[in-house]
Amino acid sequence: MRMIQPDELPAESVAEFAGCAPVRDQAASPVRGPIRAPARAKLITPVSSTAPSAAAKGTGWQMSLPRELGNPLAPLAEDRPHDLPAAAPVGGLAKRMVDILLVILSIPLLLPLLLGVAIMLKLTDPGPLLYGHRRIGFAGRPFRCWKFRTMVVDGDAVLDTYLKANPDEAEVWRTQRKLHDDPRVTRIGGVLRKLSLDEFPQLLNVLRGEMSLVGPRPVVQAELDDHYGPAAVAYLSARPGLTGLWQISGRSDTTYAERIRLDCDYVGRWSLVRDLRIILLTIPAMALSRGAR
Repeated sequence: MRMIQPDELPAESVAEFAGCAPVRDQAASPVRGPIRAPARAKLITPVSSTAPSAAAKGTGWQMSLPRELGNPLAPLAEDRPHDLPAAAPVGGLAKRMVDILLVILSIPLLLPLLLGVAIMLKLTDPGPLLYGHRRIGFAGRPFRCWKFRTMVVDGDAVLDTYLKANPDEAEVWRTQRKLHDDPRVTRIGGVLRKLSLDEFPQLLNVLRGEMSLVGPRPVVQAELDDHYGPAAVAYLSARPGLTGLWQISGRSDTTYAERIRLDCDYVGRWSLVRDLRIILLTIPAMALSRGAR
């Protein structure tokens, strides 16, 4: 059977291409309204010749895809249903303990860099040092995702005015949630975003248990509603990550459909070893600013 490619799909079919659509029986109805975390949700998960890792089996989510980190977008094979547990995020206690340990070990090394960034921001901009934006976490729980502020203080108003005056850019924002030339970004903010240095305050979110070092990119509710569809159950089963497959796979150079597919792939094949590999691969991705905007 010929596999459908991403560019053959309409926007509303992104979730189905992601390979995480829920099983629908005769009593099922289409997903409507905002996506929330279900208590239990049946999923169709792809089967391949590669068996799921023991860690992935332990989560109750079995989604087998080719193991090569460099090819997470391989076509999916036949499907079969599994249950998605809601009791604990992907990786459970083991992943949480590794997060805390690595953050504690990294703080002394990162502290001079973080202080330097903070001083540079305060010298060039009198506004707040940090910016907290509402994002959706594990099981649909909202949290404030912290970053070094890289945008003007009245960023929302600036963006609204810009999109009304530029319909083409408004369409880019609607489909990608990114702009090639974002009018809200300050001059020094552009440098920090290029090097991903603005993300480091999210270490606070990791310590608080709202995020993990590795996981899906944190999104807002509108993105779950407009882009993820039934595939939101994959995103909601894990803590969002400071880094992840998206960050090492091209970032803004990828499509939104590919980003959702990467989230599903990460959740389906999670392991501690894979988390460590993603962290290591993040270093050259940051240094080379691959796909950064």
